[in-house]
Amino acid sequence: MTPNSIKVLIIEDDRYISKMFQLKLSLDGMDVQVAENGHQGVEKVKEFMPNIILLDLLMPEMDGYEVLEIIKGDDETKDIPVLIMSNLGQEDHVQKAMQLGALGYIVKSQYTPSNVSEKVKEVLGARTDNKKEE
Repeated sequence: MTPNSIKVLIIEDDRYISKMFQLKLSLDGMDVQVAENGHQGVEKVKEFMPNIILLDLLMPEMDGYEVLEIIKGDDETKDIPVLIMSNLGQEDHVQKAMQLGALGYIVKSQYTPSNVSEKVKEVLGARTDNKKEE
C-alpha cells in the first residue's frame, strides 16, 4: 500500500491536534479526513471507509471507547485498524482500548506527527504484507 492510497480518518475534538496530524499525513501523501467528535466520527467511517482510524478517547458526547465499540461491532467497519491517540497513558486505559479492538495505543505527548505517520505506514504495511501471505 503506497502512501497515496492510504485513507486516514482522525477522530479528535482538539482542532489544533487534528490539524497538526492532518497536515503531516497529507504532506506524506495520505488522504486525510477529520471528525471533531464521536458521532461525526461514526458517520464519517461509513462514508469515507478509511484504511485506518486515529481515535482520541476523551471527547464530549461520545467518547473514544464508545466509538470503538460501534466500529468494531459493525460488519462493514470491524476490520478497519484503529490506533488510539490519547493523553491517557495509564495501563487500564490501554488495556480497555485493546480489549475493545484497538490495534495500537499512542500517547500523544510521546509521539511527533512524523512518528504517527510512520506508525500508520508500519501498521498498514504489516497488514498488506499479511494479506499477501494468505
